Amino acid sequence: MKKITSNVKPIIYEPAGADEVCKPRLLVLDQRLIPYEKKYIELKTYKDVISAIKDMVVRGAPLIGITAAYGMALAVRDVVKTCHGKSLCEELSSIANEIKNARPTAINLNWAVDLIMNDVRAIHELPVHEAINAIEKRAIWIHEDDEMRCQKMGEYGAHMIETCGHKSVLTICNTGALATGGIGTAFGVILTAYKKDPSIKVFAAETRPRQQGARLTTFEFIENGIDCTLISDTACGYLMKKGEVDLVIAGADRIASNGDTANKIGTYQLAVLAKENNIPFYIAAPLSTFDLSIKSGEEIPIEERSHEEVTHINGETICTKGVKVRNPAFDVTPAKYISGIITEKGILSGDYKSSIKNAFNETVIA
Repeated sequence: MKKITSNVKPIIYEPAGADEVCKPRLLVLDQRLIPYEKKYIELKTYKDVISAIKDMVVRGAPLIGITAAYGMALAVRDVVKTCHGKSLCEELSSIANEIKNARPTAINLNWAVDLIMNDVRAIHELPVHEAINAIEKRAIWIHEDDEMRCQKMGEYGAHMIETCGHKSVLTICNTGALATGGIGTAFGVILTAYKKDPSIKVFAAETRPRQQGARLTTFEFIENGIDCTLISDTACGYLMKKGEVDLVIAGADRIASNGDTANKIGTYQLAVLAKENNIPFYIAAPLSTFDLSIKSGEEIPIEERSHEEVTHINGETICTKGVKVRNPAFDVTPAKYISGIITEKGILSGDYKSSIKNAFNETVIA
């Protein structure tokens, strides 16, 4: 199948020149400003990377991991100036923990940083310039690897949509190029399916409180020439009951070894509504989003974010001053509500403990 691409580029890494006169550049599209403005910010240090992740300049589990990897590549250039041998490992290990603590739920962040640190421990005795190049190459590999995974997920998911005859798809949050290193997870599936059949109808849930669906997903659909309909989160059940939704596809930030899935807040209720209305509910996520160290979704840490994300819209207060607020950023969908998990190794279903284990046994991570 012809490679599918997106017109949206959320991250650009420019390696250093061979003579080291030109330093590397990491540019990220500020997602807080979309759709009002397209502005790239240069991240010069790993501290900049941490701030960008915390402040949601960049977001989406795979893209957070990619950005973190580049953050480690930036960090090693500064660290090698003062540290050598074991002290290099120790210093980078401390920085790695700082980066991993930027956001707690998305497991791709830990996965990417741990891959970098595995390389650091293996190459710390190399000449400085060789160590720097090796870490940079690993970060670029993580980026390119996710692009490949997105392509595969898109192909598997689009084939499922075609063979099952689904004509109307609902998605939540943003799972496209703005969240990954390629065309996206759930968004990538829809994009690939749409390229094969432009008659597919697409609904995007607004995704309160940060409105990633309204601001980012509709932006990506329009940028890629896809006709879509924006709906409020509270309208999803209504449209399901009316028979206007054939399929729900969401992304994931962490998947437990039993298939329980953490994703943007509001995903769980969509899964329950889908089951009640006999609508297939799928998750699309690369294997880098799976956390085999935990048995169930009960062990997934759920990030609580600022109250102002709920109480304010565009800087204006929308509620009575002093009201109590809860703002969990994610919820967990039990595996029993999930019809299948679309991965780069195929679509997992049935006994998720076994199918997930088998998928990893067939995978070789370079």
